[in-house]
Amino acid sequence: MANHRRQNNTVARNFAAATAVAAGATLIAPAVAGAAEVRVPNSNYAVDIQGIENVPGIQNVPGADQWISSLATAQDTYSASAASNVPTVETPAAPQQTPGEKIVEIARTKIGSPYVYGAAGPSAFDCSGFTSWVYAQAGKSIPRTSQAQAGGGQQVPLDQLQPGDIVAFYGGASHVGIYTGNGTIIDALNDGVPVGERPLNMMPIHSAVRF
Repeated sequence: MANHRRQNNTVARNFAAATAVAAGATLIAPAVAGAAEVRVPNSNYAVDIQGIENVPGIQNVPGADQWISSLATAQDTYSASAASNVPTVETPAAPQQTPGEKIVEIARTKIGSPYVYGAAGPSAFDCSGFTSWVYAQAGKSIPRTSQAQAGGGQQVPLDQLQPGDIVAFYGGASHVGIYTGNGTIIDALNDGVPVGERPLNMMPIHSAVRF
């Protein structure tokens, strides 16, 4: 019995508040052709008040959209419209890696590996063993020796070098390295010197090729 009485008291208070809002609004509402429904939440009480939704500042009354159904509809429409007008920011696509850049990336993973004459990886290398192993990881098969690598592929002028090109050194193309694109090469130099990145011009250049 106590619960029923508290529920009735709540409804009564809600109705009284709605009636007060409606009555006050009626005194200042401009004349309009239609009427808006004012409903007491959680009850069956409702009354039509002409022009209440047009009362200046009515939208700012706390909880007004719970009492006046037309205000709730208007706010939902405004929210949907505002959301649809938010500009879409497109994330720029990441630049695509070239085959030569992929070769350089693979070569750099072996920096610090020891030089061993005749070795072709994956843990130790000589110069042409290093270049042929790196190219194989990138899906390209090239000759095994430095002279054969210098004689294969497409000859490239030094002023047109691109990352991933193979540069041969000394008169007989006895040494090769991979051009990185920033004035350096990565190579397996000689006994006691691990795979590393070195200046392009530290040795006399024989030629450059692109596979």
